[in-house]
Amino acid sequence: MSEEQEVPPPLLLSAIICDMVIFDAFTKRPSIIGAFETISAPNYPARHPWLAFFCQLTNGRGKTKVAVRLVDVQQDDKMMLEQTIEQEFIDIRQVANLILNFGGIVFPHSGEYRFQIYAGTEILGERRIICREVKLPSGGQNNEQRNS
Repeated sequence: MSEEQEVPPPLLLSAIICDMVIFDAFTKRPSIIGAFETISAPNYPARHPWLAFFCQLTNGRGKTKVAVRLVDVQQDDKMMLEQTIEQEFIDIRQVANLILNFGGIVFPHSGEYRFQIYAGTEILGERRIICREVKLPSGGQNNEQRNS
């Protein structure tokens, strides 16, 4: 068994889908802005302009390749996109705050999708996102609001 296979993967502490993550310049603490798990659109395919995927990992050792994949559950987990970063763990007690930004994702249909987090080839966890089709309000309501 090679040394690489003997090293256990990091532990996933959290995974959040949100509009953005802001880090305080002084404390370096993250603020999660606009967390969500559902995307609503009047029809599909639908393009979502921007989202951030935030996750925290700990118990890592050395340099670790971390990948986040978006898969379509209705299409046998067909991979729609993937983004990979390398995280260096200096201490196993270190908590790594990772942010991956995705712009212009096209969701082909309503239903369930999942963001999956990998360290190397091992899946650490996943976060579900639901796309739902919604009807837009009728034009009459907008006219009433304008006349008020």
